[in-house]
Amino acid sequence: MKDGPDISRVASLIGDPARANILAALMDGRALTATELSMAAGVGKSTTSIHLGELEQGGLVTPAKQGRHRYYALTGTEIAEVLEALMGLAQKTGATRVRTGPRDADLRHARICYDHLAGEMGVALYDALASQKAIDISDADVALTPIGDDLLTKLGVDVGALRSNRRKMCRGCLDWSMRRNHLAGSVGSAIWQRVESLGWARRGKDSRAIHFTKKGASAFQDAFGIKV
Repeated sequence: MKDGPDISRVASLIGDPARANILAALMDGRALTATELSMAAGVGKSTTSIHLGELEQGGLVTPAKQGRHRYYALTGTEIAEVLEALMGLAQKTGATRVRTGPRDADLRHARICYDHLAGEMGVALYDALASQKAIDISDADVALTPIGDDLLTKLGVDVGALRSNRRKMCRGCLDWSMRRNHLAGSVGSAIWQRVESLGWARRGKDSRAIHFTKKGASAFQDAFGIKV
């Protein structure tokens, strides 16, 4: 008897190259139209519609209608975390894309992973918070400590609002390029939102890459005690 959830159904949805491209395009947390996703998938609009229907039925994407357009987004953060982990596995096993270029280096340095910071800067943040005991890491969990409360409050993050949210505050998310954890959860999301609002960094156009300004990178490192 076969027990437990059937992973083959989800794996088959992700395993199709066009659907994988659609899911990867939604990894930056934004909702996109079928036309935009068609370009990302590299297939026609009618084929994209079929793929989106399958992904929606499988619970991986959620549609929302606004005006004349229908937008699609990943169903939740857990989907993004699974995709990030699969990207790491693909990188580790040599299943990389044939085309490479400058954007690859940008993605490795800093990128958005659904709604939080990933790449070298994201891992550096995670390590710095751990070394300062701002987060407590155990085998099963990651938790914000009182030191972390103070650090985030000084940064301008409403920690009380995060604690009242039903979303898990801290979670380690395996980084595909670094193969180490960066910080996900509501804390990771709040930190990125604050970094962006302070003008320290901005998202790249049509890319998951995040670009820090020179002053922004310095301020980020100073704020979290990151040693470079």
